[in-house]
Amino acid sequence: MNSAFLREQKRYTQEELIQKLQCDESETVRILKRLKEYGVLKAVPANDEQKDLTELAEEDVQVADVEAGENEYLYVFTFVGIITICGCVLKIYPKYLFHNEQPVSELKQIIKVIEKYNSKEQIIRLFNDSADSTAFNMLAVMLWLIHDYYENGSYTNPQDIIETNGSGDILWDRTINETFTYISNNRPYYPEIYTRKRKNDDFDFFKRLHDCILTRCSEELKSADLLDLFDIEGVELTDEALDDFGETDYILDRLYKELNIQFNTRKQLVLKTMYAFVDNSRSHIDDMDCFSMFGTNSFNLIWEKVCGDILDNKMDTVLGALDLPCELCDGYNSHAKLKDIINHPFWKGAGWDDKQGKEADKSLIPDIISLYNDTTDNEYKCVISDAKYYNLTLEKNRKLSGNPGVESVTKQYLYQMAYKQFLKDHHIFFFRNCFLLPTEQGHIIDKGTVVLPFLKKSNLADIQIRLLPAKVVYEYYLDNRKMDIKELHLW
Repeated sequence: MNSAFLREQKRYTQEELIQKLQCDESETVRILKRLKEYGVLKAVPANDEQKDLTELAEEDVQVADVEAGENEYLYVFTFVGIITICGCVLKIYPKYLFHNEQPVSELKQIIKVIEKYNSKEQIIRLFNDSADSTAFNMLAVMLWLIHDYYENGSYTNPQDIIETNGSGDILWDRTINETFTYISNNRPYYPEIYTRKRKNDDFDFFKRLHDCILTRCSEELKSADLLDLFDIEGVELTDEALDDFGETDYILDRLYKELNIQFNTRKQLVLKTMYAFVDNSRSHIDDMDCFSMFGTNSFNLIWEKVCGDILDNKMDTVLGALDLPCELCDGYNSHAKLKDIINHPFWKGAGWDDKQGKEADKSLIPDIISLYNDTTDNEYKCVISDAKYYNLTLEKNRKLSGNPGVESVTKQYLYQMAYKQFLKDHHIFFFRNCFLLPTEQGHIIDKGTVVLPFLKKSNLADIQIRLLPAKVVYEYYLDNRKMDIKELHLW
């Protein structure tokens, strides 16, 4: 299979993609059309302005068909992860990685981050996220089966074997009722006892089928050069092929009947996934018609989640559980969450009094609120951070680009105003505002500040900008560790 590394949000010409995919023009056009159908590829006008951009604005996206040889459009991937399509493997890495065109180790780490982020869903993505719900996601199924195998082993149906004088558990009812008993000094003695032991049947149909499917999954992932990228050790459990188990309909019928008599949740999941695999067994990830994907169209949400986790986000913590320098003041509900401090918009019709007003369902919600006791100067501090997945250009001799919009800047000021009284009531006088952006560099970078000039006299803190080393941030997240917020050096 052909393999290509591609950068999210980078503008590619059709000719560049022909070279990357190592396909002819007609095959590349076919691939691009399918990628557009699945919403992971967008077309933008081919002009000098677009070539320099690292972000994608919705108004720039063009609704146009892909034609061979055209040079009116540039193509932009809006996806991070792995896509297999028409015999090609696309390895799409995040937009902030500029200096390595084949970032294998970085993408391996990012895949682990995506897996951990998705683990809370507890679902198997049998189908691709698209309007076409029949688009089977073979890659996701293979990955789930192999991960499950390493966690739980092969599918087994243990058999209960009754033995005489065996080493298993004693079956006292059967021993007492069916064996000869000696009585000595009013105590019974049993020269023979019945015992029970559980033994796995290595020739069980479903165990053999499971081993066969796992072996085939490993072979296909190896042929696609994906085992190392997903940090998976291949398995070779059997020489049997699916055809050795009978016709597809026969195998599916056996799986269906087994599913109806199994009530163990893990076994049900394995059987259902095996059923889906067999039902689509004619499809291989290197087939021309196969489309599979692992990753996300919304890596910004993952960046927000990761930053919130490592900075010990208190947004959803109830007020009564917060570590404050003093007891919770009167007027604050100890069961309310910290995010509930921000009032909801209140709507009143003409001539209404306050009791007739309507409160909106939603209000402003900060990304990350960090409260901590800085023992170096014995002072409690509050930092409200907004994790932004942008490539910021803030240089003296270059045009400002990749910056959060004015609405994001405004909201950071509003958050400070909304929490000002709560912090004052609880003797927290150190407050900082911050944007958190990713960087491929190995250290935290102080990138400057952003202010709204007409608010300078309002005694509100400037919004500081920090570039966080993505690799280090992901290490904290994967290891379930917290980053000391003092490392941000917010002055």
